Amino acid sequence: MLKNKADSKKRGRTFLYPKKPFGKLYAKRKWVSYILLVFLFACPFLKLNGEQWVLLNFIERKFVFFGLIFTPQDFYLFALAMLIFIMFIVCFTVVLGRLWCGWACPQTIFMEMVFRRIEYWIEGDANKQRKLDESPWNGEKILKKGAKHFLFLLISFAIANTFLAYMIGSDVLIRIITEPVSGHVSGFISIWLFTFIFYGVFAYVREVVCTVICPYGRLQGVLLDNQSLVVAYDFTRGEPRGRLQKEVSANSPHGDCIDCELCVQVCPTGIDIRQGTQLECVNCTACIDSCNEVMLKIGKPKNLIGFFNQDYINERKPYKISLKSYGYAAVLFVVLMVFSSLIYKREDVQTTVLRASGTLYQNRGADKISNLYNAELTNKTNKPLKFTFRSKNNADEIDFIQKSDLLPKEGSTHLTFFLVRKNKSIKEYKSEAVFEIVVNGEVLSTATTSFFAPEGN
Repeated sequence: MLKNKADSKKRGRTFLYPKKPFGKLYAKRKWVSYILLVFLFACPFLKLNGEQWVLLNFIERKFVFFGLIFTPQDFYLFALAMLIFIMFIVCFTVVLGRLWCGWACPQTIFMEMVFRRIEYWIEGDANKQRKLDESPWNGEKILKKGAKHFLFLLISFAIANTFLAYMIGSDVLIRIITEPVSGHVSGFISIWLFTFIFYGVFAYVREVVCTVICPYGRLQGVLLDNQSLVVAYDFTRGEPRGRLQKEVSANSPHGDCIDCELCVQVCPTGIDIRQGTQLECVNCTACIDSCNEVMLKIGKPKNLIGFFNQDYINERKPYKISLKSYGYAAVLFVVLMVFSSLIYKREDVQTTVLRASGTLYQNRGADKISNLYNAELTNKTNKPLKFTFRSKNNADEIDFIQKSDLLPKEGSTHLTFFLVRKNKSIKEYKSEAVFEIVVNGEVLSTATTSFFAPEGN
């Protein structure tokens, strides 16, 4: 499975040659991967309400999720959404271990379901790949290596463009691609920079991303408990290991494991699952499929390697979800409810009205009092809005100093005005003033502030 030591030192690291996996779980992983890949590549190019499905434009501080536009004023919602995602991963890990890594992580999906499959198609299975790498350079090796790395670059180019479509928007990306390079030098450089980064990751760095770079594996030791389901070897059934014999007595001391090492050969991170739960294990289930095939051939029950918790392996206790898992799930549910409530109450126009600093109130003749205000209106939609700014109290008057009635798409506008009230409607020194923003006869936003008047007025 590993290259010879001399060549490994020459390359600077040990490269793995996992055997091509097969089996029922692998077939299911393929379909899950296909669905996620279609979703990943489609999201930046499909549109809803005039916006791409998902946009994460950190440069312009604009985020879009399925038609909803989030501006910098909505950053608390974005932060809460990220917190929910992290809590979901934590809750998921406590119950099902590192299954996310093997079945849904983009790194694993691209590596195992795209790049390695191209490698199997062009160079063959593990032994053929090893022999090809150890052989001298000839026409066959140049052709196979050249074809493989050309396809790797091509796919990395597609991934880089998709990544940038999420970051800067698909419309901007299409302009960079279709218009002259001289007008989009930075965009052109970015595309090729990310292309070579992704190429380096999937052609050379590979499983090191999962075993060294990604911190998620190290969190398992904190999150997992004896009731968490993980891909594990049932050592109480498999040990002691023994080679397969034609005639085995009923009192044979050997367990069900015949030490064929297929579980090691198919592992994409090069570990032996029989040594226990390890941070390098991404729960890809390749070892389960390979072991089940062997068990069927030798007439033994399946799932010598399977989804187990430590309580089952050690004491044969039936699986049940732990109290810690219920606690995480309850917290996640509460936060989801809060987030849903905030999304439901979210306004398309955010209005902030503040009294002008350094001012209190002004007398307007003998029977009126005014306060000076500054207002900022932010449009969270992708359409310009013609609006009317008014006081909720019909008896109030607004005297504009700086006025506008058009709110640009995804932009803001400022208003400066006096709110004028008649003395007879003022009952106390400090009262409430409520303002409304009306678009097409519908109140889209309200803002509340204070109105001051002289005491005993």
